[in-house]
Amino acid sequence: MPSVTATPGVKREEREQQIPLFNVVLLDDDEHTYDYVVEMLQKLFALSDADAWNHAVEVDSTGRTIVMTCELAQAEFGRDQIHAFGADWRMPQSKGSMSAVVEPCA
Repeated sequence: MPSVTATPGVKREEREQQIPLFNVVLLDDDEHTYDYVVEMLQKLFALSDADAWNHAVEVDSTGRTIVMTCELAQAEFGRDQIHAFGADWRMPQSKGSMSAVVEPCA
C-alpha cells in the first residue's frame, strides 16, 4: 500500500481544494427510455430511485445532466461505464449505449 505523504504547512482541506475535479455529463438522445436511464444510473452510480429519476427528467428536458463529480480517473471510468452499458432492450431502434462526456468542474 502506498504511503500518503503530508505536505508540510498545507492543511488537508487545502490539498483537497488543489485537486482538480471533473463532471461526468450524461447526454440526451431519443434511443433510450426513462426506465433505461434510471436502471443504468442505479447500477453504475448507486443512485436512489428518486435521484436516478430526477437525472432522467433533467437529461430529457435540458439535454444533459451531471451524474458525478470527482477526480479525472474516476470521471473517465464513469464515462466509460456509461458507454459500455449497452442498448435499451425496450426500444428496437436503440443501437447502443448512451453518450457521456467528462468536463472540468467549474
